[in-house]
Amino acid sequence: MSTLAPLRLLREPWNASEGNQSNAMVGASGSWCQGLDIPNELFLALGLVSLVENLLVVAAILKNRNLHSPTYYFICCLAVSDMLVSISNLAEMLFMLLLEHGLLVMRPSIVRHMDSVIDMLICSSVVSSLSFLGVIAVDRYITIFYALRYHSIMTLQRAVVTMASIWLISTVSSTVLITYYHSNTVLLCLIGFFLFMLVLMLVLYIHMFTLARHHLHSISSQQKPPTTHRGGSLKAAVTLTILLGVFFICWGPFFFHLILIVTCPTNPFCTCFFSYFNLFLILIICNSMIDPLIYAFRSQELRRTLREVVTCSW
Repeated sequence: MSTLAPLRLLREPWNASEGNQSNAMVGASGSWCQGLDIPNELFLALGLVSLVENLLVVAAILKNRNLHSPTYYFICCLAVSDMLVSISNLAEMLFMLLLEHGLLVMRPSIVRHMDSVIDMLICSSVVSSLSFLGVIAVDRYITIFYALRYHSIMTLQRAVVTMASIWLISTVSSTVLITYYHSNTVLLCLIGFFLFMLVLMLVLYIHMFTLARHHLHSISSQQKPPTTHRGGSLKAAVTLTILLGVFFICWGPFFFHLILIVTCPTNPFCTCFFSYFNLFLILIICNSMIDPLIYAFRSQELRRTLREVVTCSW
């Protein structure tokens, strides 16, 4: 797959010369250093599946009035972030196919401009996905620990301001990243943001599960059935933990790739890791494809609405 300009430089770091890269490959000779040849059709197919799935999630949330709450609005925004990954992937594939088959003729300057626009979509989806996962975790935390004050704390107005702020920050940060993609400082900021959000969500989830475990022990000692509210909160925490795990597995290799670019761009083993960049892109697309499946199977209300959307039971 021919990646776009800044992404291509992420795959083959700019601060490692061609000679150094060649020597590194020879020094770490082995078939595993040759990377994976992933066909463009696979990128296209996964992008289409992800796009359809996330469209269904957005449609289901908009359709069902019972899902018109801050929590599901945040989930809807997360689905839109996943759609950005799919749209950017599909746009890149179609753009490349049209150019390769001579069906589209454009000046090099316009091609570079299109590359930057698509890269901005990808980078914006990274920042917004991380941000909304963090916001959803905070929302669930408030639901569990401040249940009686939830509606006064997480008002619709505050939710709208939060969503608008995240989209604005994502757009600005992606523009800066694409403009200064040669700078290690920009990459370090992106890596730091990723690690900060992971630590934040892990701390919140550990606290939530600690409370849930204590509550279950109390119920067992008193031999009382669990309350609906606590059961629902525990289920929500499990769902978000699964989302976090899937996100870490799918995005982790990409961010580890960025760390290696900053720390060891010419190291033979790091160079071998760089050769699997296309696999990291596949994992990113898989993340946007897996998230809607988790929503559908973990939320009974959303699952029912998705069934109505699919069968056109409006």
